[in-house]
Amino acid sequence: MKLESLILPVNKPAGWTSFDVVAKLRGGLRWKKVGHAGTLDPPATGLLLILFGDATQRTEEFMSLEKEYVATICLGVRTSTDDAEGEIISRNDVISGASDIEDALKGFVGSIQQTPPAVSAVKVKGRRSYELARKGNAVELSPREVHVHEISLCALAIPNISVRVRCSRGTYIRSIARDLGERLGCGGSLSSLTRTKIGRFDLSHAWPIDELLRQPEFRGTN
Repeated sequence: MKLESLILPVNKPAGWTSFDVVAKLRGGLRWKKVGHAGTLDPPATGLLLILFGDATQRTEEFMSLEKEYVATICLGVRTSTDDAEGEIISRNDVISGASDIEDALKGFVGSIQQTPPAVSAVKVKGRRSYELARKGNAVELSPREVHVHEISLCALAIPNISVRVRCSRGTYIRSIARDLGERLGCGGSLSSLTRTKIGRFDLSHAWPIDELLRQPEFRGTN
């Protein structure tokens, strides 16, 4: 029986773009139409929803679902991209303790105005912000409203902290890392990021790419 629609949770490895995953599965599972519901940056890992066939018509529905992340933030280090991929702009001592950090995190809960990172997919006059930023052009992005349902401190080993974030579509965890560092007066940047949930989908049930490619029951026909 030919499959016409399929939705699969995939565990994206570090170093892959979301499009890399789509391209690999399109060829390996022999589907004509394949897409994803929510980009993960190449350094990030974790849950990526892959939509096959008629399911690609539901992309917006899945992109609008609530998401959860576990992030490691390096306090005291500011970078040009707000993560470990960029050039270091400044280094500062971290004098904040757990109570200071937890108090600062509370300020991110609810509807907040957030400025996306300069190196992001946000469009500026029809071009992606990252295209302009990587060519050395100054990029000024306007703040926009996002909603953080919950944010909590999971682990602390200064200068690194681990936080869990449950948030709406369009929330940049890199921006939270940057803005948390600003609130603490030392700067901050994202060290690592794993997406753990998208709506009812959970990383614990996500397929590794190589294993998924070995499943003949998921193959379409070109």
